[in-house]
Amino acid sequence: METPISVCDTLEDSQLSAIHSYTRTVPYPCETVEEMHKQLGKIVGKIFVCVASKNWPLLTTWDGSLQCWIELKYPIPKSTRVKLVKMYYELALLPGLEARLTRSWADMLSRLLSNKPGLRRKLEATDLHLPWQPLWNVLKKEILPKKRLAETNRNVVNILLYVAEQCQRYFGPDSIQPMLDEFLPILTKDTVLLVIPILTSFLPPTQTHLYIPVLMRLWEAFNSSIIDDRLLDFLGQIVEEHVAGKAGLVAPEGGAEWKDVGIWSSSEWNFIIGKGFNAMSVPIGSTRFSSATAGSADQLSDRNALRLKKSMNRFHSLAKIIVYSISLDAPVRQDTEQKDSTKPGSIAGSQALDTLEKLITSTESFFHPSNSGHWSLGLCTFLHRLASEYAKRVKEEEEPDCKTPKERRLTPAMTSAFVTTLRTPALFSMFAKDAVCMSYAQGALRVMSILRPKIIMPDLMEKAYGGLEVVNETHRTTAVLSTLSGVALPLVSERIWLGGQKHIVPLLELSLPGIDVNDPIKTICTTMFIVAVVQHIKLGDLSSLPSMAMSEELLGHDDLESEDEPPHFPIGSEAFPVLSRDEERSLARDNTASFADWVTSLFRRVLALYENLPEEGGKKNITGGKSEESVLKSIKSMMDVVCLHLSDELFDLVLRLCFDYATTNAKSNAVRAFGHLIACLARVQPEKVLAKFLPHCLEQIEEEIKHGASSTRTTSSHAAAPSDTTLHWNISILRGCLGYGGSVLLKYKTQILSLLTLLIKNTKSERGYSTTGHLLTRVLHTIAGTYPLNSRFVNTDKWEEEEFNANHNLYWGRMYKPEEVTIDWHTTTSEEIDFVMEIGSQVIGPCMITLDRLLTDTSTWKTEERNDFCRFLNAVKSFWSGLPTFLLEQEKAVDNPCINEEYEFADMIVEPLRVSAGFALRPQDSRYTKFASARQSFLELLARAAASFRDNVGGEDHTDAVVAVTRAIDVALLEYGMTRGSYDALRKNFKQARDVNKLWSRQQENSRLVQVKRAQLYHSSRLYMHALYRRRDAMDDKLIYALVDLSLSHYVRVRRQAQAVFQSVASYYIRSTRLALPILFGALAKGNEPDRMKGALYILRNKGTAAYALSELSSQGEYLTTLLECQHEEKPSIQKLVTDIARECTAHLVEESVHTEAYQLPIDRVEEALNVLKTDFPSDCIDSSLVSLAEGKAPARAALKEKYHNTTVTSILAIASRAQTHWRYVEMALRFIVNLLRRDAPADVATATFLIKNTTSPQMSIRVKSQRGLEKLLAMIKARTYSKTPSELWLEQWNPPLGVAIELRDSVPLLAWSSGTAPQEIPFIDKITTGFLTWESTSRAYHPPTADFVVQWEDASQPALKAISKAVCSEEYFDKLFLLWGQESTKTSGTLELRADNYTYIKSLAKMFPAGILDVLLTKIEPYVFESDKYKQRAGAEALSGLLRGAKHWQTGLSERLWEWTFLRLDAILAQIKPEVLYIWEGAFSYVMHSRDPRRVRPLIDWILSLPLDFHGDSAFAMTKMIALCGIMIGNLNGRFESMSDKYFSLLLDNANTPYFEIRAQIANILYYLVREWHPRYHNTRDLLLACTKDQDPLFIRQTRHLDKFKQALSKLPELREERLPPPRVSQSEYDKIGLSLLQFLWASAHGSHAIKIFPYIVPMMPEILRMAELNDSQDLQTFSMGVLHVLSAVTPPQEIIETVIENFVNAIQSSTSWRTRRHALPALVIFFYRNLTVVPPESIHKIMTVLKACLRDENVEVREMASTMLSGLIRCSQRQSIKPLKSQFLAIVGRPLPSRRDDGYQDALRTLHSGILGLCALIQSFPYSVEPWMPPLTEVLAPHATDPPPISTTIRKVASDFKKTHQDTWHKDQLAFDEDQLQSLSTMLVGTSYYCPPNLDTII
Repeated sequence: METPISVCDTLEDSQLSAIHSYTRTVPYPCETVEEMHKQLGKIVGKIFVCVASKNWPLLTTWDGSLQCWIELKYPIPKSTRVKLVKMYYELALLPGLEARLTRSWADMLSRLLSNKPGLRRKLEATDLHLPWQPLWNVLKKEILPKKRLAETNRNVVNILLYVAEQCQRYFGPDSIQPMLDEFLPILTKDTVLLVIPILTSFLPPTQTHLYIPVLMRLWEAFNSSIIDDRLLDFLGQIVEEHVAGKAGLVAPEGGAEWKDVGIWSSSEWNFIIGKGFNAMSVPIGSTRFSSATAGSADQLSDRNALRLKKSMNRFHSLAKIIVYSISLDAPVRQDTEQKDSTKPGSIAGSQALDTLEKLITSTESFFHPSNSGHWSLGLCTFLHRLASEYAKRVKEEEEPDCKTPKERRLTPAMTSAFVTTLRTPALFSMFAKDAVCMSYAQGALRVMSILRPKIIMPDLMEKAYGGLEVVNETHRTTAVLSTLSGVALPLVSERIWLGGQKHIVPLLELSLPGIDVNDPIKTICTTMFIVAVVQHIKLGDLSSLPSMAMSEELLGHDDLESEDEPPHFPIGSEAFPVLSRDEERSLARDNTASFADWVTSLFRRVLALYENLPEEGGKKNITGGKSEESVLKSIKSMMDVVCLHLSDELFDLVLRLCFDYATTNAKSNAVRAFGHLIACLARVQPEKVLAKFLPHCLEQIEEEIKHGASSTRTTSSHAAAPSDTTLHWNISILRGCLGYGGSVLLKYKTQILSLLTLLIKNTKSERGYSTTGHLLTRVLHTIAGTYPLNSRFVNTDKWEEEEFNANHNLYWGRMYKPEEVTIDWHTTTSEEIDFVMEIGSQVIGPCMITLDRLLTDTSTWKTEERNDFCRFLNAVKSFWSGLPTFLLEQEKAVDNPCINEEYEFADMIVEPLRVSAGFALRPQDSRYTKFASARQSFLELLARAAASFRDNVGGEDHTDAVVAVTRAIDVALLEYGMTRGSYDALRKNFKQARDVNKLWSRQQENSRLVQVKRAQLYHSSRLYMHALYRRRDAMDDKLIYALVDLSLSHYVRVRRQAQAVFQSVASYYIRSTRLALPILFGALAKGNEPDRMKGALYILRNKGTAAYALSELSSQGEYLTTLLECQHEEKPSIQKLVTDIARECTAHLVEESVHTEAYQLPIDRVEEALNVLKTDFPSDCIDSSLVSLAEGKAPARAALKEKYHNTTVTSILAIASRAQTHWRYVEMALRFIVNLLRRDAPADVATATFLIKNTTSPQMSIRVKSQRGLEKLLAMIKARTYSKTPSELWLEQWNPPLGVAIELRDSVPLLAWSSGTAPQEIPFIDKITTGFLTWESTSRAYHPPTADFVVQWEDASQPALKAISKAVCSEEYFDKLFLLWGQESTKTSGTLELRADNYTYIKSLAKMFPAGILDVLLTKIEPYVFESDKYKQRAGAEALSGLLRGAKHWQTGLSERLWEWTFLRLDAILAQIKPEVLYIWEGAFSYVMHSRDPRRVRPLIDWILSLPLDFHGDSAFAMTKMIALCGIMIGNLNGRFESMSDKYFSLLLDNANTPYFEIRAQIANILYYLVREWHPRYHNTRDLLLACTKDQDPLFIRQTRHLDKFKQALSKLPELREERLPPPRVSQSEYDKIGLSLLQFLWASAHGSHAIKIFPYIVPMMPEILRMAELNDSQDLQTFSMGVLHVLSAVTPPQEIIETVIENFVNAIQSSTSWRTRRHALPALVIFFYRNLTVVPPESIHKIMTVLKACLRDENVEVREMASTMLSGLIRCSQRQSIKPLKSQFLAIVGRPLPSRRDDGYQDALRTLHSGILGLCALIQSFPYSVEPWMPPLTEVLAPHATDPPPISTTIRKVASDFKKTHQDTWHKDQLAFDEDQLQSLSTMLVGTSYYCPPNLDTII
C-alpha cells in the first residue's frame, strides 16, 4: 500500500486554525497534526485486530483510547471521519451482543458525528450516506419483542433509536419513500405510539413535502401526549433545518417550500400552535377536570410504547418552531402598542410574531409570581428557549455563509417587537418563587438585554434599584442580584448599551449589604453579581486623570450605534435618560472616584463576615455547615476577581488594610478564610505580598513554636487548641502568600527551607502537622506546576499601557477571540527544579530516615512513635502530593499483566496516549534518575508500612497510622497528571464561565477569563491522558495488594478509606481489578471474620468492580458462586449486603454474554467498512502478525467462555440443590440461573429439572421465578427449533412450521369471519398488524394444523424436554401446583386479578406437551373452576385460560376435545360466577380471545353470541355478566366485528334506559369499542400520501358510521325531559338513565386515543348537555355533563367544528330561560375559546363578546359576575382593540342616575347600573399588573358608587382589593399615573366613605 499524502493536505483551513487556537495557548510545543494522525492510525490498527478476531469487549477499550484522542481536539480528515462513522454504525447494528457494547458504539458514533444542536456539523448529508434497512432489521426485534424472551430491563430499543436519530440526515432523500412504504403499513391504532417515534427517528430532514402532510394528519387523528412531544420535537428540527427554504444546505429539490407562515400553511400553523398552546397546561377557568386527556389515552396504550424514551421538551420545540417561522410574510401593522388585531397586517410584518404575541398576551398573567403553579416552570422554560433560539438565529444570519435569503431574514423591527413582546413576562418571572423558574426568566432577560438593551435595561435598572434599596424583602433582593449578574455585560459595555456604565458604582455600593453571614443565599447572589461586573472592568480612579487619545482599537467603535432602533419603539425612560456618548463617558469616569471607598468597604465587609463565622469543627474541621462553606467559596472567588482587577494604587491600599488586620488579629474561626483572602492578593502581585507578610509571619511562627504551640501530640482530627490559633493564623497567611509567584519564591528559598524544617520538626498536633503539609504542597505546586499567571479582562501588555490606564472605562466589557488572547504561564525553570530537589533532600530526606527507623519494629510503638510516624509520613505524602506534573513516568516493566495466555496477549492491552503535557523533569535531564529513585524509595516505604500494619498489632491505637498509610498510597498511585475528578471540575467550571457571556453555541468571542480557562482546560486534558490506562509494575502491585488488604480491615474507618482509594486506583491502572478479585473472593470463604467479609462485599458491590467481574470470562462464575456460599455467615448486615448485590448483579447477567465472546454471526459489513477505513492510514499501522495471533486465539476464547459458563451453571445448581441451602439463597440461585439461560445452546437437563422442581415450591417468590425461568427455557427451545440460522435466532426472524406469508391486497383475509363466512382456504391470521392506513404486501398467517401434526423439537433439547414432561404429565404435579395457586393471596387489594405468571406458564406447557397434559389438566381444572372459594376458582380460571391459549397449534383431535370439554361447561361457569370473581373471568375470556383469529375460538364466540342480552331483567348482576362478555368479545375482535357493529350499536342505544348503573357503564364501554372501529385503509402508501396532500379528511376522522342512530336517541330526550319524575325518584327517569349512558360513552371516548372522532357525537348533544348541567336534583347527571363540556377543551378539535361548538354555546346561553344553564355554559365557552385561541374566527369572537355583554345584564347576580370575569379574560387575551368602544358603552350606562327605591323600575335600573359597573371593573381587571392610560379616570367614575347598595358596592370593593394586591410590588411607579383626585377616588373604592379623614393610599398599598 502506498503511503497516503500528508494529512494536513486533506484538512480544511478552519480545522487547522481550530487546533492551532488550542495548541498555541499552552506553554510547550504540542504534537503536530501528522504525529497525532499516526497515533490515530495505531488505534485503528488495534481496532482492526479486535474486529478480525471478534473480540468485542477488548474493542471497547480501544474505543476508549479513540475517545481520548478525540478529546485532544485534533482534526480528523473528513474522509477518515466518514469511514469511522460507517464502521461504528455497522458495529452498533451487530445482533446478539451485550447491550453495553451497543451503547458504547452508539456513543462513539455520536462523538464522531458531533451533531450537537447549534454547533456546526462535522459532516453534511452530502458527505455521508448510510443504509437504513440494516438498522430497521435489528430494531424490529426490539420494538415488539417476543414476550417470553423479553427482558424488562433491556434498553437496546432506545439505543438503536438514538443511533437512528444521530444518523437520520445521512439516510438520504431516496430512502424516504421506502421508509414510508415500510413504516406506514404497520401503523395501527395499537402501534401508533411505536411507529411515530420510529418515523421521527428515521426520516431524513429533506424533501419534507413527502411526509409532513401525513404526519400532520396522523397528529390530528390521535389523542396522545407522546405523539404531541415527538412531533413537536421533530417539526422543531425540520423548521430549523429549512429556515432558508430551497436555498438551504440541502439540494434545492430537498429544501422545503415557503408557504403562509414559514414552511407551514395557515391550517398547519394554527394546528401546531394550538397543540403547543394546550401543552402549556395553563389553568384557565379553574376546574377540577383535566386540561388534557392525551396523557390518559397514553396510559391505556401498549406497554411497549411506554418503553421508548427520549429527552424532549415541548416548550423548547414550540419555541424553535415559532422563532424559525418568523419572516416578512405580511403587511406591517403600525399600532404595536395597542395590539389591535383587527387592523390589517401583522406585528413587524410577521405572522409568527403575531401568533407569539397572542400566546404571550393570553398567558401574561400566569407569569406573575402571585399566580404561580405547576404551569410556571413550563412557561418560564418557553420564555427562555424563545429568547435563546431567537438570539441563535440572529447570530446565524450574521454569519457570512448564511444561506437564508435576505428577504426572509430577521429584521431590526422584528427583533424589537420580539423583545417588547417578551419583556413584561420576563420582568414578572424574574421574581418567581421557584428558583428554576427565576433562573430561566433571568436567562431570557440576559439574552434580550444584549439583543435590545434600550428596551430591557431601563426597566431592569428601575427594578434593580428598587430591589436593592428594600432591606426587608430578601427574595426580591436576591432575584435582582442574580438578574444583574446575567446582564452584567450590557451594564459594563458601552458598545452594547450606552448608559450602563454610570450605574456600576451605585449598584456595587447598594449590593454591599448583601454580604451577610446570616443570609447565605443573598451573600452568594451578591458575590455572583460583583464577580460578573468586576471581571469586565478595572477598578481604578479615572476622575482625576486626563483622558488620552484613543487607540486605533477603540476608534472604530466610537461612533457606532449599538442597534438599529425603529422609531416607534421606546428606547429610554424618564428615570434613566440616555445622554450623549461623551456625557455618558464623563459620568462613568467621575463615578470611578468612588471605587476606592467601595473596595475598602468591600474588604471591611468581608472581614466583618469572617469575624462572625461559626467556630471550625466537625469531622473535617470545616467552618459551620454546607451553607457557610458555600459562602466562603463564593467570597473567595469574588475576592480573587476583585483583587485581580485592582489598580496599583487600590492594590496597595487593600494590601495595607489586610496587613494591618493580619498583624492585629488572630481569629480561630477565620483561619482558612483569611488565608484565602491573602492568596487572592498574592495571585496578583506575589512579590509585594511576600515582602509584606513573610518576615512578620516567620517571626510570629518562630515565637509561637518557641512557646509550645502545637506541641501536644495528637494523630486524629480535632478542633485546634486556642493556644495554637496564632500559629495556624500565620501558617494560613503564608499558605496564601506562597500559593502564587513561582520564581519569586526563589528569592526567599532559605527562609522557606528553614520554615518547613522548623514546622515539620515541631508541629506535633494533627492540626499543626496537617496544616504544615498543606503549606508544603502549596509551595511545591507554586514552583513546580504549570498554570496561567493572571486572568484579567485584557492582555497583560494592554493592562500595562499608559493609554489603557487613562481610558480603561472604554475597554470595559472587552471580548476576545481565542487567537487574540496572550496568556502568561508559569512553567518550571531549572532553578525551581533545583529548589524542589533541595526541599526533597533537606526537608523530606530526614523524614524518610526517621520513618525507616520507626518501621523496624511497630509492635513497641507508644504515643510518641505513632505521632512521629503520622506527622513525618504526612510531610512526605504532602511533598509528593505537590508534584503531580513534575516527574514524567517512563515505560514500566509489567511484572504481572494479568492476562490469560490461552486467549489474550500483552500487545493488545490498551495503551495511554503519549502527548506533551509540560512535565518539568524528563528522562533526558541528569537529575531525573535521582528524583525517580527518591520516588521509588517512597513507594517502598509505603509497601513496608502496609506490610507492618497488615495485622495491625497495635489494635485501635494504630488506626490513625494505618489511615495515614492509606492516604499516602492514594497520593503515591493517583497524584500523577490530572485526576478525573479535578478534570471534570475544571471542565464544569469552564462551561459555566463560558455560558455566562455566551449568546449562542457557535460564539467564539468571550471574556479573556473564559479564554484563559479554555487554555487551562486544554492543558489539563493533556495531563489527564497521562493518568489514564496506566501500567502496573511490581511495586504498584504491592501497593494495590496492600490496599485490598486494608479494605478488608476490622476497623470501619480504615476499611472505608482503603475501599475508596482502591476503587479510584482500579479506574486508572489497567487490570487492577482482576489482580484483586482472587483476594476478594477468598475473603468470602468460610472461616473469614465478618468484618473481612463485609469489606470484600462492599468492593464487589461497586458498580465498576461488579461490571468488570461479571463480564470477564473467568471471574463471572466465581463471583456468583462465592456470593451463594456466603450463607455460612449469619450476621444480618452481611446477609442484607449479599441480597442487595445478588439483586443488582442480575443486570450484568444477560443471555448474550457467551455469544459476545463466541460470536457466530457474519460481520461482512463491519469488515467491509474497516477495510475501507484502513486505506486512510499507512500499511504498517496494521500488524498482520497480531491479526493472525488474535484470530488464532479466538476459538480458544470461545471454548473457554463455553466451559466457564457450563461450570458456573453446574456450580450454582449444586449449591441451590443442597438440602441445607436457605430458601433465600435458592431464590438468588434461581435469579442467576434464569438470567444465564441461553438461546444459542440447547437446554440443560439439570437446569430444567431444577426449574420444574421449584415450580411447586411453597415460597411464592421461588415459584414465580421458576415458572418464568421454565417459560423462558421452553421459548428458547422453540426459537432454536424454528431458526434455520444463527441470524434468524438472534433477530427473531424464524418461521414456524405452520407459518405462511399471505398476500394482502384488501381486507378480505383479515375480516373473513366478520362477513359471516369462514373460508378454510384462508389461513389463520391472529394479529392484525397492518391495514389501518395501508396494507403491507404480505402478512404472517398460520395454516390450520392437521390431525397428525406434531412439532419435532430440536434433538439436543430432548433430554431436558423429557425431564420436564415426566414431571408435568403427572397428576401429583398439578395437585401440588393448584393447591399452591389456590391459596389465599397475601395482597390486600380489593380486586382479585388474574395472575399473568400462572396462565402464561400453563400456556407454555400446553404448547410443548399437548398430548401429555391435556387429560391430566382437564381432570384437575374441573373441581377448581367450580370451587366456591374465590382463590381456588381463580387458579382454575388461570389454568383453563392458559390451556386454551396454548392449544393454538394442537392437532385437530386434541383441540376439538379441549373445546368440546370447555363448551359443555361454559353455561355452568357463567352461572356460578359471583361478583367477587367476575373480574377474574372477564380477564380469562379476554386472554383467550386476545390477538386470535376468531375461527380459532369459534366455539367461545358462538356461545357468547348465543347469550341473551337482557337489559331490564330482575338481576342486575346476571345481566352484567352477559353484557360484559359481549363487550370483551367486541373489544378483542377489533375490526372483525365490523359487519355486526350497526346491529349492536342500535341494540345498546335502544336499551340505554336500563335502570342499572352497572349495565349503563357496560353499555358506554361497548359503545366506545364500536366507535373506535375506524380504518382509513388505502390500497398502498402512495394513495395515502396523495390523499393527505389533497383531501380535506384523508383519514376519515370526520366520518361517523353510527351518528344517525345516535341522533335518533338524542331526539327522544327533549320529550323525556318533560316527563322526568320528581325527587326522590328522579334517578329512575328515562331521561336521566339515557342521558347518563350517553354521557358516560362520550366521557370514555374522549379519554381514548381516537378522541377526535367523538366531536360529531358531542356537538348535536351540546344543547341537551347544557340543560343537564342545570339539573340540581341529579348529581350524577350534572357531574358528567359538566365533565363532557370541559372535555371539549381537553381535546384539539377539527378546525371546522370550532365555530359550530361556539355557536351551540352562544345559542344555549341566549335561548335558555334558566340562569343555571348560563352559569355553567359561560366558563365552558371561555375555556373552549382560550384553548383554541389561535383559530377562532372573528365572527365567533364577536358572538362571544355579544353574549358576554348580554349576560352582564342578566337577572341573576352570579351570572353577571361570571360574565364580568370572563369578559376581562377575553379582553386580555385577544380583544384589546375593543376597550375604547366598551368603555364608552359602560360609561354611558353608569352615567344614568339610579331612581328612588320606591320607584317600580328601581330593580331594573340597579341591575343595569351593576352591569355597567361590572363592565368597567372587567376592563380594569383585564390588565391586572399594569396601569393603562385610560384606567385612572375610571376610578373617579367608580368611587361615587362605592356606597351604592350591594351588589354594586361589593363589586367595587372587590376590584379595588384585587387592584391593591396585584400592584403592591410596583406601586411606587404605578401611582405616578394617578393625580391626587384619582388617588383619593381609588382610596374611596377600597375602604368606602368615612366621617374621618380618608387614609393615605401609600399606607394601604
